[in-house]
This record gives sequence, structure tokens and C-alpha cells, in this order.
Amino acid sequence: MDSSPLPPQAARPEPATVADVARLAGVSPATVSRILNGTARVADDKRRAVEAAIQKLKFRPNLSARGLRSGSTHTIGVLTQELESPYFASAAKGVDDALTGSGYAPIVVPGHWNPQEELERVALLTARKVDALIVLGGRLGDAQIAELAQRQPVAVVGRRTSVPGVFSFCQDQVEGGRLATEHLIALGHRRIAHIAGPANHVDAHERQEGFMLAHRQAGLSVDPSLIVEGDFMEGGGIAAMNALLDAGPGFTAAFCANDQTLWGAQLALHRRGLAVPAAMSLVGFDDLPQSQYMSPPVTTVRQHTFAMGRAAAWALLAQLGAAAGREAPTVPPIRLEVRETSAPPK
Repeated sequence: MDSSPLPPQAARPEPATVADVARLAGVSPATVSRILNGTARVADDKRRAVEAAIQKLKFRPNLSARGLRSGSTHTIGVLTQELESPYFASAAKGVDDALTGSGYAPIVVPGHWNPQEELERVALLTARKVDALIVLGGRLGDAQIAELAQRQPVAVVGRRTSVPGVFSFCQDQVEGGRLATEHLIALGHRRIAHIAGPANHVDAHERQEGFMLAHRQAGLSVDPSLIVEGDFMEGGGIAAMNALLDAGPGFTAAFCANDQTLWGAQLALHRRGLAVPAAMSLVGFDDLPQSQYMSPPVTTVRQHTFAMGRAAAWALLAQLGAAAGREAPTVPPIRLEVRETSAPPK
């Protein structure tokens, strides 16, 4: 048995400090701290020098120590609903994009459209002392949102709220439903089905309201038998389209309450040998990234979820005093993206 002593380990270099970064960049340690904290505007040349020094020295700030000194964890809690949802993923990406380079990082937790679970997840974020909170959709009431806003800055995305001091970023769902249906009417469709969202979702009601409004504006009646409830998921789109076809076609187009519903509806049509748009036109809602790459590419209403996520994060950074030097993002209005799933009826 070899009992020779182990070779001594190479001494690890001491980690770089704020003073080291300041010395290399030719600025004061206070300037480095201001740049790291995002607490004040710093000249561009000094910022570039500090960033170059940080990269060269491979400097990593001690976030725990900074949190203890400042009472800030430099984290933003993000309450989403479904982690696999492309809609919520796009909004969360917008949040992350806005936080990049700010010194703040997101902590994302799902609520699964369950008010009790949403509250539990928010309590988890609060226990981790997040500096602010972004709520993506969900079913928390205004009173609950107001209570959360008493503890930290709050922004909500994809829903309206009347809570004072809470930032709200949403788009006109009624107008989106109207635009989608108006497009089909303009193409010559007169019997248009609607695969709605779940009855307990405000967005679903408002999009259906837009569907009805477009018919009224065109002087057309709506056949109630052509409105079928879905669940905003692909499986619900398949089931709803099958139910409509089994009841007897009698329609030439369908406005689907979201893109995932449309993807399912299109699969149901494909399985029955009905081509889109030759046999049936479809229009969706959300303009999820995958929709422009479907076969055929999907005509849909674009919600700017990424932009809303960015705007929400920026608003909170501004309230936290960490948005200096960052231009406020804008959220474009909702609009129709006409692609290849809609055409005049035969």
C-alpha cells in the first residue's frame, strides 16, 4: 500500500474585490459599487472601464453580503401560471431581458391558475425577501394584489387591475377578438365558429365579446351552436373542433381563442382530411413564436407578451431606483398578423 504523502494542492488565487476592480479601472470603489447596484447614473467611459475590469478579473460580487448591508436581495419574484406555456414563457423572457445587466435576477414560480397555490407561491417568494413582484395572469383578486403591494412593488401582466400604485400591462382582448372575426367576415365567411376559452377566464369572455361585436358591426347574426368552449390547450382545440364537425359542418371558418387551441383544431381537421385554409379557415390569438412556423403559418392576433414582460420589469427597476440609463420600453397595440390559415371560402 502506497503511503507516500499527497502532493500539495495549488493555492487558489484570492477572489478579486471591489477595490481591485476600482484600481484596474482607475475609478473609486464607490463608483464600482454604484455601477454594481445600479443606484446612480455613471459616465459611459467609467462604466465601460469598470465592466472591462470586472471581466478581466473575473470579479463576482458577494450578493449575500450586499443583501445584508442594503436589505436588498436583488431578486424579482415572478409568479407565472404554467411553466410549459409558450404565452407565459414569452412574458417571462421579457422580464429576464429587462433585468439583464441591472444586477437583479428573476425567481420564477408557477401558480397553475389556482388562487390558493398562487398565494402559497407568493408567500414562498416573500420568505426569500424578493425586492419586487411580477404577477403573470392568474386569479388573484384586486384585494389580494393590493395586500401584496403593501409589502413590495408589484406589477401585473396580461390583466387589468384598479389597485393604486400597482403597474398593469395588458392588451385589448375585445379588440383582438373583433379584429380576428372582422378579418374572416371581410374574406366572405358568414358562418364562423368560435372555440372559446374556459368560462372562468376573463380573457375568454372578452375575446368572445369581440367575436360577437364584429358580427353586430357587420349586421350578421351568430348561431349559438357554433360557439364551443375549449380550455386554451391543444387537446381542448381537438375536442372542440371534433364536436363542431360532428354536429354537422355548416361553417367555413373558426376563430380560436388562442393559438394552442388553433393548433389542436388544425390537427383535428387534418385527421378528417380537411385542408386549411382550402376547406376551413382558422384564426388564432396570441401569435406565439411557433405559429409563424406551422404548416401553414398561422393567421393570428398578436399580443406583445415579451414587450409587456420587459415593460413590467423596467417599471419595477425604476421604482427600485435601478433603471438609471435605461430607456423605458414601449408596448405596441394589439394587431392582426395575416398569414396562411385564412382565405376566402369556396
